[in-house]
Parts: sequence; structure tokens; C-alpha cells
Amino acid sequence: MYWKVIIALLLAFLAWVYKAVRPPPPRPHGVSGPRIKLRDGRFLSYKEYGVPKESAKYKIILVHGFGSCKHEDAFSQSELVEKLGVHMVSFDRPGYGESDPDPKRTLKSVALDIAELGDELGFGPKFYVVGCSMGGQLVWGCLKYIPHRLAGAALLAPVINCWWPSFPPKLSAAAFRQQFPEDQWASRVARYAPWLVYWWNTQKWFPPNSVIAGRANFSAPDLEILSKRDLSSIDMEYPTQQGVYESLHRDMIVGFGRWDFDPMEIEDPFHGEKGSVHLWQGDQDGLVPVALQRYIAKKLPWINYHEMPNTGHMFLALESAQDAVLHALFAS
Repeated sequence: MYWKVIIALLLAFLAWVYKAVRPPPPRPHGVSGPRIKLRDGRFLSYKEYGVPKESAKYKIILVHGFGSCKHEDAFSQSELVEKLGVHMVSFDRPGYGESDPDPKRTLKSVALDIAELGDELGFGPKFYVVGCSMGGQLVWGCLKYIPHRLAGAALLAPVINCWWPSFPPKLSAAAFRQQFPEDQWASRVARYAPWLVYWWNTQKWFPPNSVIAGRANFSAPDLEILSKRDLSSIDMEYPTQQGVYESLHRDMIVGFGRWDFDPMEIEDPFHGEKGSVHLWQGDQDGLVPVALQRYIAKKLPWINYHEMPNTGHMFLALESAQDAVLHALFAS
């Protein structure tokens, strides 16, 4: 008799565990803007900014960050967009906003999405790519998988995977310990048990990733910028309208999981020819360790490293920073 009760309880527990760890299916999303159809039938939603494409001298594809979307115009304050003749397109990354999710999303698949977007919009054989934060991390995938399509690239405070093999163990371990304990655990789960990411960041027993929970480790310069922003005008639900798993959680799995390459082994995509790669970092960034960015810059001498003094993770909100990025990107 007792063994039947035990088995029943065990089955009930296993059913509860399965339901708790299994992410829900993506919620239906609306369509309010232009989209392209990709190679596998998915649709990618995008938005264009800057001067008209037909008269543009430079064409940029913007890659948004964690929890953001195509509506974030990274260079909205810079007058150089008009002066230099820059046409930009930002897109909802797979699973964000109005772009279909990609259950097989990798750094390579996103890079191929970007190449297809450039083709569909008639950007020509080469274009510029600029990524912010987690979007900056994805630019590494472009440098690896579609370097022949790039006229130039900028990585703005790109998120770092502390498990990249080229990092000295002591350096990466020290940088990892600088993160909040909950972020250390969330990153470990994303790397070693990705099937638990949804449960870990939605359960109530342990603190989830701090950015998802809305208590990110922003530095004083970042808090000053945030205090001046009108958040009421920002649709905070649009990026995750399909659910947090296909957007935020899959970002963590891709970003902190096992990569097919080590960014510090990438070769110069331009080999001394026209074109350049720039990496920008605030020296008071509380989310991305500056020590690791400095190490990357030393390992890859072909990268133009720019460290912004007295700035944090959100330095691109400053008009002076936007101007500096555009000047550097098009200087060649």
C-alpha cells in the first residue's frame, strides 16, 4: 500500500518539475511594421532611420541589446547622421518584438539573419554593423561568420562570456566574482543547465538575473542618465510580447553558453584594407568588466579600442559619444 502512495507522490512531483522547467510556447505577436522573410520561413521585423536609403553614403545595421527592440534608435541625438548621410536599420532580434522566434538561435544564425536583412533591403555587398551591449556581443558572430559582408563594425559595451578560452583563468575568475551573486548563478545555469534557465529566472526561491529582476548593477554615471530619461514614453512590454523565454532567456543561453569559436582568435576581417573594427567601453561599467575588454583589445591589435572616462554601460545615450562612434567608424 505504502509503495503505491510513494509512487503516486513521485509521479506527481515529476509532473510538477516538468511543468515548472518547461518554457511556455511563444505568445502570438502582432505585425505593425515592415518585415522580411528569411531562409527558413521566419519573419524579421525592422525599422529604418536616418537619411533616405537612396541618397545615403553609409548604411548601418543596428543590433539592439538585452530587453530592447527595433524602436531604440542608438544615434537619435547625433546631427552627424544627416551631415554624413547615414541610413540605418534596426531589427527585432528573433523572439523579440514582432520577429518570429528561432528555437535554433545561435551566433551564426543571427549573423546570417543580418546578412539576409542587408540583401533584402538592397544594402549592397558590404554594410556597417553596430551592436550595443548584448547586441555588441552578437557582432562577434558577424566578424566570425560574415566578415566579407562588413564595411566596418562597432561593438559598444559588448557583453562578455567569462568562459572564453583565451582569458587567463585568474583574470576571468576575478571579473566573474565582481558580478552580483545572483548573476553568477544565472550565468552558470545558462551555461551548464540551459534547460533550467526559464525556471531559474521565474521561480521565487532564489534571486534571478539582476537585469531581468530590474535591479541591475548600474554605476553612478548610468543612474544619472536614467534619472533624466522619460521611461513613460517607452513601451516596456513590446520587446518581450512573445514571452521572456524566447527573448531574454534565450539571449542568456546563447550569450553565456558554449561558443563555436573564441573571439580572441578571430583574424582581422579587413587585413589592412579599407574598413575598421571599434570596441567602446565605459571605464565605470558595472555590468561589463572593463578589465576583460582591455585584455581583448591587447589580444586583438587590429581592434580600435576606445575607453570612455567617467562613463558606464549606457554611455551611448550621450550625444558626444554618438558623435565619436560615428566619426571613428567612418574615418577610414
